[in-house]
Amino acid sequence: MKEYKMRRGEHLEDRIPDMKAKVEEYFGEITGTEEHNGHELYVVEDPDNPVFDRILAGAAEYSGKKDKLAVHFEERDAEEVIAEGNADAAADAVDKKNDFLLEATGRDAKARRDSLKRQVEDDAEKPDGVS
Repeated sequence: MKEYKMRRGEHLEDRIPDMKAKVEEYFGEITGTEEHNGHELYVVEDPDNPVFDRILAGAAEYSGKKDKLAVHFEERDAEEVIAEGNADAAADAVDKKNDFLLEATGRDAKARRDSLKRQVEDDAEKPDGVS
């Protein structure tokens, strides 16, 4: 499960006021919800794109902090998908993920990678047991 921050000064609920509709628009019919780390996330059990096996997406809400986008993409092996003749679906899956994350966070792939890298570096600098 990955959590993504919004751009400075922006909030998830402003960028995507109807998360359920947006998840369905990008990935397919929502089949239910599932709790993950205390957050209620939408589940797409049978995504429209054959590259995805299952998708979890929604808001990770924190008291006193801005919400983050929480997502988990369960994907099939790329070689298997291409062997089935779905090479176009593999490229489309990457586009869908990046477009969804850009719309939700306002950050492109490079900015998201840089942000995650900084977070890992910050975590590595903290002494053991300090959050």
